[in-house]
Amino acid sequence: MNTIKKLFVKKEIIIFIALATILLVLHSTPSMALRTQVFIMGYPKAALTSGIVDDVYHNKVDKEKFAEMNAKAYTLTKPPIEKATQGELSNFLVRKIGFFYLAEYYGDT
Repeated sequence: MNTIKKLFVKKEIIIFIALATILLVLHSTPSMALRTQVFIMGYPKAALTSGIVDDVYHNKVDKEKFAEMNAKAYTLTKPPIEKATQGELSNFLVRKIGFFYLAEYYGDT
């Protein structure tokens, strides 16, 4: 019985390490974090095929705010179209927290 418990615990540890590694890889660079966010939002095709460029306008206008947040804005070259409003989801903000990047939709303003 003890052997079965040890095997079960070992499997749990391996699964946890695998999931943590996947999470780290998906958020290890700004572009990977942005692609992961777009994928999670429900646009897998755009996440895999769209190019990513610096959002020059927002990075210039909001320079001080982004510096405080340790963030940078990016734009998708082939953005997905939101189903409800038919608007383009093109601008995203990517924050760096330690060695981890998190992306969120920034808007088109």
